[in-house]
Amino acid sequence: MRFIFTLLLLNVCLIATAQVSKTEKKIVTSVDAHHHEALKLWEEVVNINSGSMNFDGVKKVGMIFKAKLDALGFETKWIDGKEWGRSGHLVAEHRGKGKTMLLIGHLDTVFELASPFQQFKTVNDSTVSGPGVGDMKGGDVIIVQAMQALKESGALKDMNIIIVMTGDEELSGKPLSLARRDLIEAAKKADIAIGFEDGDGNPKTAVVARRSSSGWQLNVEGVPAHSSQVFTKDIGAGAIYETARIVNGFYEALSKEENLTFNPGMILGGTSVDHDRDMDGGSAYGKSNIVAKNAVVTGDIRAISPEQLKMTQETMTKIVAEHRPQTKAEITFGEGYPPLAPVQGNYDLLARFSKVSLDLGFGEVRAVNPRDAGAADISFTAPYVEMAMDGLGPGSAGGHTVNETADPRTIAIQAKRAAVLMYRLSQEKISTERKK
Repeated sequence: MRFIFTLLLLNVCLIATAQVSKTEKKIVTSVDAHHHEALKLWEEVVNINSGSMNFDGVKKVGMIFKAKLDALGFETKWIDGKEWGRSGHLVAEHRGKGKTMLLIGHLDTVFELASPFQQFKTVNDSTVSGPGVGDMKGGDVIIVQAMQALKESGALKDMNIIIVMTGDEELSGKPLSLARRDLIEAAKKADIAIGFEDGDGNPKTAVVARRSSSGWQLNVEGVPAHSSQVFTKDIGAGAIYETARIVNGFYEALSKEENLTFNPGMILGGTSVDHDRDMDGGSAYGKSNIVAKNAVVTGDIRAISPEQLKMTQETMTKIVAEHRPQTKAEITFGEGYPPLAPVQGNYDLLARFSKVSLDLGFGEVRAVNPRDAGAADISFTAPYVEMAMDGLGPGSAGGHTVNETADPRTIAIQAKRAAVLMYRLSQEKISTERKK
């Protein structure tokens, strides 16, 4: 109670002289009034295992958030994920007027039922631990707390808001076109997308650009023979030499491209190769005195824009086509998460968010380096919205490990900043040149 009283007193002092309207002050007051309630909700959902493949757990967490949003006047629905082999998604909509804002969360974590990391624990006033406290059940709680504050301040009644909480962000269902269909349809209705992932874990930053994440597979074939015949006209270089040429060619051609990475994560080569696609591993058999017949390499690409991704794929394809003697090779590219390019609209949204933060007394917010932010669901909105920004989750550290922690004080801070930002955005006029 001492901590909550201190927080309330500090916030009153901070906003006393800031450029904050009467409605915005009501938003701040509401967040503070329900802070303890939000922390209890956080603990409740973290204590429910919702690893991506625990379908019942994911839906159970979804139903808790569904009930909260139902009570705030949202029209909610659970979308079953059988089509893409996962639990499903929660979609909620509040119809009003003005700009349409899409808020994005996810219900699943990387911690499946077999994980030893299952419980929410309070370490001290500034630290809690538990599976998904940061990534991203903390962000989901912030969404609910912000909506509650907008409702109690009277601002929500006139606002257009769509909330999508996916159930498979950590391990996407397939095909991805179905798994992200409902998110994309929501984005087509929206003007602005805001994600509540924890970004780089620092509330002083927000994410205006995310790199793509997609896979590639290289298959190489050579002529098997006794090693004494390697490099001859009829035998040539063999599969492993050709594979080495190609992978090194990728490095030589592309390694200096800013914000681009392309990592070969697995390689098999020899007389015979047994590649397990599902596990992205396998086995290979060969001898030092036999020219290798086959090789397989798999890897990923992370690009900052659709143009950079296309250029990378074209360059890799060209390098593959320049075969060494008596070898054949083919590269294929899989579907994946698209990039969220650093367009001007995203920086404009960040500027608005930073102004809100300054007005509330929480300081400036700057952009995260895209190399420090992985792929996320908000990237699917990029072709459809005027502005997008992610990273409005709590302060956190150790994501995706049993050392995951978050700062409970930042739940209220982020809820206040998000709610006031959305209120101000709702007061802006819709662009007459919006394109879909």
